[in-house]
Amino acid sequence: MTSTADSSSAPRPAAIPAQSKPVDRAQFIGWIAMVVGMFMAILDIQIVASSLENIQAGLSASPDEIGWVQTSYLIAEVVMIPLSGFLSRLMSTRWLFVISALGFTVMSVASAFAWSIESMIWFRAAQGFLGGAMIPTVFATTYIIFPPDKRNTASVMIGLIATMAPTIGPTLGGFLTQSLSWHWLFLINVIPGLLIALVVGTTLRIDRGDISLLKGFDLKGLIAMAVFLGSLEYVLDEGPKDDWFDETAILYGTIVCVVAGAYFFWRMFRYDKPIVDLKSFSDRNFTMGCVFSFTLGIGLYGSVYIMPLMLGRIRGYDSLEIGIVMAVTGIAQFLSAPIAGKMTAKYPPRVVLGFGLILFATGLAMHGFNTSEVSFDELILPQIVRGMALMFCMLPVTNLALGTLPPEKIKNASGLYNLMRNLGGAIGMAAINTLLDKRIDYHFSLLSEHINPASTAFKNYLATIMARYSEMGIPDPHAAAMKFIVNLVTREASMISFNDVYLALAATFFIAFMLLPLARPPRANAAGGGGGGH
Repeated sequence: MTSTADSSSAPRPAAIPAQSKPVDRAQFIGWIAMVVGMFMAILDIQIVASSLENIQAGLSASPDEIGWVQTSYLIAEVVMIPLSGFLSRLMSTRWLFVISALGFTVMSVASAFAWSIESMIWFRAAQGFLGGAMIPTVFATTYIIFPPDKRNTASVMIGLIATMAPTIGPTLGGFLTQSLSWHWLFLINVIPGLLIALVVGTTLRIDRGDISLLKGFDLKGLIAMAVFLGSLEYVLDEGPKDDWFDETAILYGTIVCVVAGAYFFWRMFRYDKPIVDLKSFSDRNFTMGCVFSFTLGIGLYGSVYIMPLMLGRIRGYDSLEIGIVMAVTGIAQFLSAPIAGKMTAKYPPRVVLGFGLILFATGLAMHGFNTSEVSFDELILPQIVRGMALMFCMLPVTNLALGTLPPEKIKNASGLYNLMRNLGGAIGMAAINTLLDKRIDYHFSLLSEHINPASTAFKNYLATIMARYSEMGIPDPHAAAMKFIVNLVTREASMISFNDVYLALAATFFIAFMLLPLARPPRANAAGGGGGGH
């Protein structure tokens, strides 16, 4: 990462040796295990999402209940992510990750053997909470053990893993469910989870815990944060399904979210030892990095969510066919990672990020002109463009947000940084669902105006369809023909609405590009490398 010296401080002779210091081999092995654990945690969300109908049938759950298999996990995870900074200081990064990996694995087994939808929801909540620390601790550890000149390569690997998991998740989930059973969506975590915990526990000694932090522990702040983030995730997840404030539970959830949020922020700025230190936001680059991370969450999770939805509704693709289409994005990410890494090392983060944001916006906009006959061939180029763009966004955003913070702020800041990406995904998907529903209603009303008995074109088309159904021996050809036409109008209205959503996502990334001047060129890297072992 290109950087300029901070004019407010004199150069230190130790700067050059610190950058060339080799990474301890044992710590590196532990870090690799952590990255695999992060991949497992991100992947788990996607493979379960692709097979909710199978889980619903297996547990005899209603459509309203099965959604909580995902919602409970996400609510619990979003609470743990910012809490991970405090816990890593309390018990050390190593033991927090080991406990997180073991807890995630144990709850995976429990989820596989859930006997009812209620037990599944509780096990998934515990899995999300216990496993939620794995993701932010990876980012923090990277900026602790790697010297500045080696962080770029490490960030390439993290970025590749973090973006690859949502891409291959639906395919893997569909394969496991069709080949074995939905139970293996969870059982697949057992052996990797145990190995990861073992490797990290025996190799990663980079810091010590400080139990003195329990003195003056901010219990009220923790409760406020849990209620605030939990209710926010609930409102965002359930709001689009229940037409937002027309549902009493959503209204009450919003009130609870606002009240708990107001108290949480007041508490964080007034309490001596807050559960989450928000002072990192005083660093402009960290703040802007979080803004871009939020935007990336919208694009990453939103595009992975909307593509299967479009292909399933419009083209009738199954999970395997959808997975083949989405694999193009993963291949593009993999091939572009070395190029993105070299560019991030050679050019300032703002330049690389600007290129990535425009490229991502272009890839999304190319999806904004699909027809209802869209096929694999038409989707290849937009998928490639979007896949490449992910790596050019992910790497400089991480460097921009965390690369200039002092070591003592990295753990806490990493939790906040990852939280912003998750919130971006949650808010983005809520906005996508709401926009999609509104636009489908709008376009259906416009297109249905052409279903007019006074229209000669409509009467001729209706007669043609009725004649076809009469030849097939259908008892009521008029009713069947009208149903066919309504379904056709619904399909076309849906396709146009999907295009609208893609264009709105593209506009979001273009707006983020316009905010780039607010980020400053980074100062000399403040975070140290090659943490000592304890």
